[in-house]
Amino acid sequence: MFSGFGSVRKLKFIFLTIFSISVTPFSLAQDALIKTEQYTLKIDTLASGLVLPWSVALLHDGLILVTEKAGNLRVMREGRLLERPVSGLPPITPRGQGGLLDVVSHPDYRNNQVIFWSYSAGADGEVGTDVARGRLSCQGDDCSVSEVQVIFSQKPKASAGQHFGSRLVFDRKRHFFVTLGDRGRQDDAQNLSNHLGGVMRITETGGIPADNPFAKRDGAMPEIFTYGNRNVQGAAIHPRTGELWATEHGPQGGDELNILRSGRNYGWPLITHGRTYGLGRAIGQGTEREDIPKALKIWLPQSIAPSGLSFYTGTLFPQWRSSLFLGSLREQLLIRLTLDGDTVTSEERISGLGRVRDVREGSDGALYVLSESTGKLFRLTPAQ
Repeated sequence: MFSGFGSVRKLKFIFLTIFSISVTPFSLAQDALIKTEQYTLKIDTLASGLVLPWSVALLHDGLILVTEKAGNLRVMREGRLLERPVSGLPPITPRGQGGLLDVVSHPDYRNNQVIFWSYSAGADGEVGTDVARGRLSCQGDDCSVSEVQVIFSQKPKASAGQHFGSRLVFDRKRHFFVTLGDRGRQDDAQNLSNHLGGVMRITETGGIPADNPFAKRDGAMPEIFTYGNRNVQGAAIHPRTGELWATEHGPQGGDELNILRSGRNYGWPLITHGRTYGLGRAIGQGTEREDIPKALKIWLPQSIAPSGLSFYTGTLFPQWRSSLFLGSLREQLLIRLTLDGDTVTSEERISGLGRVRDVREGSDGALYVLSESTGKLFRLTPAQ
């Protein structure tokens, strides 16, 4: 397949591209300023020293949760990062891009203190994405989860270390989206008899919603909401329409922003703008097909490696209302998309925050940005 020194370089490129481990170190001063098109941003560092952080959840009681990929769920309280991680989580099996990944709170967290988290789990060399729920409580600096239930377990498991997906989003019916990747088995993304390469929809306790598109189809996994998705790592509910928007990793180029609608096939690996790593060859049958929804935006020729997704609805940045924010791992950016309905009209790239793994809007209207490469959680507000 390859020969000589060139093959070594190509394989090295493939490895770094797939696992995204190459980062550029830099330092961001406390209370730094970053200039954008509409605002000068004040950047406050809320937490530092995080190890490969993946997700941040802003809870209604003022707690902030941060996942670290190796398996630690960290808690911030009253502006302080607690030293000890949350106890009581089920066993986590870190593997490549897998580990402890997303974390979200129940829509009624104020009353029930229930949280949900996604993680890679398995044994005998086979791992996959699982989702669990539990009740969070803290006594002093010791926090734990109890009444833990695993409510989803990806089938089949796989030995590969890539494409776990893992964003968790509640819809307006309080059903639960779980985004997944193809685990490197790309052809299985077109196979409805497994969970690979799709987005699942379950109830908050792991049941099957009656209106799921394949709930009554023989031979299909009843959890499937969409299929033909390579690796969805950004997902958010549109604040006006209630539809699920998602960003998906392409291979070499071809990252996508889509509206994910019930029962639809999003094409991977039959239809894609991406190319094979290193060689740059076309994949599948082409870039468009009549029955495959067209992406709202496609990043070409290079991938941005999208992660984290959040609509802005607050009042702290009035000129950014209805903007869509996402992280870029490869380019080390926070990206802002301006929307006109379902049309992306412009893109602004905000640098200086490192590899942005997650972005969330707080109840205070600030943007909370989790930086994987710096190991920091930032709070963004307009500079006075």
